Amino acid sequence: MDPKDSFSNNLMDGTLFSHIERQQPSLPSVIVIGGGISGIAAARALSNASFKQVLLLESRDRLGGRIHTDYSFGCPVDMGASWLHGVCNENSLAPLIRCLGLTLYRTSGDNSVLYDHDLESYVLFDMDGRQVSQQLVIEIGEKFKRILEETEKVRDEHSEDMSVHQAISIVLDRHPDLRQEGLAHEVLQWYICRMEAWFAADADMISLKAWDQEQLLSGGHGLMKQGYYPVIKALAEDIDIRLNHRVTRIANWFSKVMLTVEDGRCFVADAAIITVPLGVLKANLIEFEPKLPQWKVDAISDIGFGSENKIALHFDTVFWPNVELLGVVAPSSYACGYFLNLHKATGHPVLVYMAAGRFAYDIEKLSDEAAANFVMVQLKKMLPNATDPVQYLVSRWGTDPNSLGSYSYDLVGKPADVYERLQAPVGNLFFGGEAVSLDHSGSVHGAYTAGVMAAEDCRRYVSKQLGNLELLHFVTRDEIVEATVPLQISRM
Repeated sequence: MDPKDSFSNNLMDGTLFSHIERQQPSLPSVIVIGGGISGIAAARALSNASFKQVLLLESRDRLGGRIHTDYSFGCPVDMGASWLHGVCNENSLAPLIRCLGLTLYRTSGDNSVLYDHDLESYVLFDMDGRQVSQQLVIEIGEKFKRILEETEKVRDEHSEDMSVHQAISIVLDRHPDLRQEGLAHEVLQWYICRMEAWFAADADMISLKAWDQEQLLSGGHGLMKQGYYPVIKALAEDIDIRLNHRVTRIANWFSKVMLTVEDGRCFVADAAIITVPLGVLKANLIEFEPKLPQWKVDAISDIGFGSENKIALHFDTVFWPNVELLGVVAPSSYACGYFLNLHKATGHPVLVYMAAGRFAYDIEKLSDEAAANFVMVQLKKMLPNATDPVQYLVSRWGTDPNSLGSYSYDLVGKPADVYERLQAPVGNLFFGGEAVSLDHSGSVHGAYTAGVMAAEDCRRYVSKQLGNLELLHFVTRDEIVEATVPLQISRM
């Protein structure tokens, strides 16, 4: 028998109660569910304390969750999370990124509430491939700012929440001068499309009261030039991890938690930290016994979970201009889109097409080949000398049963305390993941911090329950890196 199984005792041959009676570990045991950065951060934090019996169960055949750095192009391409939102020492991931010597390519400065890019390096085209003048893009950008400022007045006038889309409609009815026609209207729709990409949801789903309330860190946004996987790899070092272990049931009895995985094996511990994506919880893919309390069920329901997909194209030559973004404007935000130019940031001949909201889900209805062909039609209109890609990748976060979406956002009518309720423990069950981050949901550093916080809450609980355990305070290896060591940042 694998010596690790002395902890998990994963072949149950009796009832839960008799099993618990005969297994009395001398040290606290915790199971972490989910191998994304939040789950790995929780396991790392517990492992760095006095917890010697920490087990992480991951449903996929790889670590990282919605962080997925693909190397099949011969270079790192992040098909999931790829930015550090807040390139500053105050970011919770900054110490580890510094320690690993990873480089960031800054794509925007401070106070970017809506976009992970400044419009300093871009080219936009209409759907027929005609280039849009930069002067028009700048003018419409200023008008979009005015529209958003006017939506603040709409928000102040209404006690009930509404969608950003509805508020924009009210503003345009009040101020016909802000309405646009023709190409100007298409550029305005592109700005709305970029806003929707930030939330991975359509504007008619986004809360007017909450959309601009995020607590932004300074330093703008930085693309991880080497991808995010080195961060995952460093955090996962020496953690007891079981891949291909999909948890289907969580039973919580007599101060113990028993987890059942898809093949019927069971694992028992003093506590569990649940970091699966919100989409998995919404779909009820894990059975809880006893059932989760209604306040927790409501919290899961009251937070939105959007989708953003990427179509990465690898070329043998670079035929596009040396800009960060190649955008497509259209009569509706649904039909707009943009290509991220990784060549400018990393030197590799890769373009990544981004699709969010309903469009992201519709992309998943296509085969990989059809999806690649769809975006290549747009690219060849923009750049007639475009060559076919030698390789392509298509993400499918919305239908992936391990995620069922990309990241959370604020639904219309979201209760004020919804994040606190989603984060709150239920007995010896603790919750992590980006969706429970009170101030930085939808971000990698928010997920990381939520995992560390869940681990600390779990440590306090187990210490109190078991008593007389001299549990160490968390000491992370990141703390050895002085804050004066700068992050490595480039912008070409």
